[in-house]
Amino acid sequence: MVIMYITCKDRKEARQISMHLLKKRAIACSNIFPVESMYRWNYKIVDEPEYIIMAKTNNKNFKKAVDEVKKVHSYKIPCILRIEAKANKEYESWVNKEVK
Repeated sequence: MVIMYITCKDRKEARQISMHLLKKRAIACSNIFPVESMYRWNYKIVDEPEYIIMAKTNNKNFKKAVDEVKKVHSYKIPCILRIEAKANKEYESWVNKEVK
């Protein structure tokens, strides 16, 4: 099982990306969290709010999900992290069923 960690500029974009991935059956579920982000971009330190998507998928669908995020994300270089995870067998079975 894979958890995708994706940062977004705002809640609206996080919801749009989550819905897009769900409709494409690239993910089974997403959670959206507001965060404070600090990073260096174009030689400046940026301090601004962002939203994080924590999306659940499987190994087989990870590349598909990444490709779909890149199609609709507003960032030139979106943060898309892959976090390997273990889940209870019932939940993992549900995820696998949903992303087919």
